[in-house]
Amino acid sequence: MAGIPVEATAFLLLFARVGAVLMVLPVFSEDAIPGRIRMMIAFAMTLGLWGLLSPYVMPFARDTAMLPGIVVVELLTGLGLGMLVRIMFFAMATAGSIISLQIGLTSALLSDSQQGGQAMALSKFVSVAASVVCMALLVHHLWIAAIVRSYTTFPVGGLPAAGDFATLAFATAGRSLALAVSLAAPMIVYGIVFNTALGLSARLAPAIQVFFVMQPLNLVFGIALFATLAGAMMTAFAGSMASWVQAGWG
Repeated sequence: MAGIPVEATAFLLLFARVGAVLMVLPVFSEDAIPGRIRMMIAFAMTLGLWGLLSPYVMPFARDTAMLPGIVVVELLTGLGLGMLVRIMFFAMATAGSIISLQIGLTSALLSDSQQGGQAMALSKFVSVAASVVCMALLVHHLWIAAIVRSYTTFPVGGLPAAGDFATLAFATAGRSLALAVSLAAPMIVYGIVFNTALGLSARLAPAIQVFFVMQPLNLVFGIALFATLAGAMMTAFAGSMASWVQAGWG
């Protein structure tokens, strides 16, 4: 290791954290992007951030004895930071699942490795749409800025305290769930109203198969209402994501 130039070793340390973050960061970690392309994106981003972050890693690059341990710590730190953003991003997928439940689309399933198997079609759709909106509104710039600021919050070579990080992860999960419910709130109200009307109809006309009559209307009205609210939902999600990143890392 002594023969490796110090700059190359420092670049390796920087690449370890940046690459680990990008491997789990939403949009960048999608299976639709080949692994080699993701690796090239991580390499290019590390190269672009070299001028800003090299002072943070250069002192540690000279300690060749501790280098393997520092690389492992940087990988774990990067994976942890990326997973926090990913947990927050799951709010959109959760909101899509809640909406699917309200309008009767729970049986329309698609394969989605990001959610660990099969996912509702509407949940997958809103996740992809949220990714597009976040990229269009430059929210991913805040993710990159958070990577830069993480070198001040979590210095190189220092593993974050497990208890504090676990607390942060649980808080993020709670905020993500609360955001999902708030985004799907109009559709939840719609579901309550529609199902109440369905129950009253069944009580007034018990001889009629109300479910078979009303389910197509539920789909039509539900999809129409979702299409009306989708733009506001995506914008609200992108704003909440930006506010969370700025509050947590600003």
